[in-house]
Amino acid sequence: MTRGRQRLLATGLEVTVPILLLVIWGVASSGSETYYFPPLTDILSTFADTWLFERVGSDVVPSLVRMGLGFGIAVVVAISTGLLLGLSPRARRAAAPIVEFLRSIPPPALLPFAILVIGVGNSMKVFIIAFVCIWPILLNTIDGVTGVDPTLRDTTRVYGIKGRDRLWRVMLPAASPQVFAGMRTSLSLALILMVISEMVASTNGIGYFVLQSQRTFAIPEMWSGILLLGILGYTLNGIFVLIERRVLRWHRGARASALG
Repeated sequence: MTRGRQRLLATGLEVTVPILLLVIWGVASSGSETYYFPPLTDILSTFADTWLFERVGSDVVPSLVRMGLGFGIAVVVAISTGLLLGLSPRARRAAAPIVEFLRSIPPPALLPFAILVIGVGNSMKVFIIAFVCIWPILLNTIDGVTGVDPTLRDTTRVYGIKGRDRLWRVMLPAASPQVFAGMRTSLSLALILMVISEMVASTNGIGYFVLQSQRTFAIPEMWSGILLLGILGYTLNGIFVLIERRVLRWHRGARASALG
C-alpha cells in the first residue's frame, strides 16, 4: 500500500469513527425519557443556541486566555529550568527532592492555598494551570538534555562550541522531541485544570457554565458544555500536532534515514 493511500485510510478512519459513534449515540438516545440523559438532538440544538457566538465572548474567550497564559508560562519556566538542571548534575541532584515533592501535590489541593494567597481572580487560575503544566515539560526537558548522544557532546567539545551556541544549536534541538512530548501532555492537563479552576469562585468560563448548569438542572446546557470541552481538546491537540510535525520535521527525516 502506498503512503498516499495509507494517509487517506488513516484520515478516513479518523473522520468515520467519531461520526459513527455520534450516530449510535443519536439512535440510542432518540427515545430517551430520562431527564439526565436527553436525546442527542436536544443537546446539539442547545449547543448551537448556547455556543455559536452567544457565549463565546463571555465564557470561551476568557477560558482560552487563562489556559494559554498558564500553558505559556509553564513552557518558558519548565524549558529554562530543565536546560539548567539537565546540564548541571549537581543542580539536578540538589533540585530533585523539591521537584519530586512539588509535582506530587494533587492539583485540587492547591486551590484553597491559591485562593487565600492570590485571590479568586484570573491570576489564581493561571497559577494553578501553570503549576500543574510545568512538571511534564520540566522532566522531559531534563531527560532529553541528559540523554543527548555522548558522541554529539564530544563533537561540540572538540570543535569548541560553547555557551549559547552549544545550548541553542546543539542541546535544545537534540532534546526537542522529548520537550514536545512533555508539552503535549501538559496541553491536556491545561484544559483539565482550566475547568477545575473555573468551578471554584468564578463568575465566567466554560467550567463555571458547566457547574452552574448542573446546579440549576439545565441538563442539555450541561451536556453542551461537556461536548464543547471535548471539541476544544481535540482541536487544540490537532493544532499542536501540526506545529510539532513542522518543527520536528528534521527529526523524522533523520530517524527515517537511520532506519533505512
